[in-house]
Amino acid sequence: MDDVAQGLGPLFLLILLGAVLARLRQPGGDFWPRMERLIYFLLFPAMLVATLAEADIHQVPVGRLALVLLGAIGVLGLLLWSLRRHLGLAAPAFTSVFQGGLRFNTYVGVAGAAALHGSTGATVAAVAVALMVPVINVLCVSTFIAAGTLGQASLSASLAALARNPLILACLAGIGLNLSGIGLPGWSQDTVALLGRAALPLGLVAVGVALRPHALLRRDRGIWVANLVKLALMPVVVLTLAQMAGLDPVSRDVALLFAALPTATSAYILARQLGGDAELMAALITGQTLLAMATLPLWLRLAG
Repeated sequence: MDDVAQGLGPLFLLILLGAVLARLRQPGGDFWPRMERLIYFLLFPAMLVATLAEADIHQVPVGRLALVLLGAIGVLGLLLWSLRRHLGLAAPAFTSVFQGGLRFNTYVGVAGAAALHGSTGATVAAVAVALMVPVINVLCVSTFIAAGTLGQASLSASLAALARNPLILACLAGIGLNLSGIGLPGWSQDTVALLGRAALPLGLVAVGVALRPHALLRRDRGIWVANLVKLALMPVVVLTLAQMAGLDPVSRDVALLFAALPTATSAYILARQLGGDAELMAALITGQTLLAMATLPLWLRLAG
């Protein structure tokens, strides 16, 4: 437990630092929205490319890892849709619950994997991101379409944004460079790696800045359902599948870490743009991030 706390504690402190900075409105103006765009479109993709292009991917059990992570996403996605009528939620609220139950905070996941298992953990985490990000984005956009919360214009715009998603493109580029044997030649390796190193600390602070404490006042059925799925059922399903698949300890820990993560802060933007319940999404992001500070170490202790 001490190792888990030692690895995850600094990450949570950076998130809390971001919350304090947001409270103090420092730096002011539109600094943080611009910084978040820089992280999302440049720094984090650079980290993914640097990790995947030079990693020994053959040491990662990609097939079994995909079975565990994507299998859990599929099972719980179907569960949420099967319960939709019984939940009695309006279409916008259901889309936010769906996002809150399945999406994960990439910054916390990669930083946590690196903190717990070093470069090996970071490599497994990058592979997990490459597997999960395209699938979850497609599922979430499909949910907005099926729930009928967006019009034709929004549909075309969301599909175009999906095709330009920088994380998906970075994963494809990194894997392509790796499999082709090109890698990152010359100075490009150190340059891209340096850019990537800035992504995680800044990304964690940005997570804290995005928290909305006032949203915690909201208490309805959707919040309880999404939190139960994301912070309890998802880890149980992933841990069960990981044991059945015989994942090695590092891959199992990373898979469990991603399963137990709070939902992504970018889900709020998607909810606002595609007709979801943005206030419910803000409550889920804030509540899950705070709850995960307690539940995440407990799940990793259980696995260990």
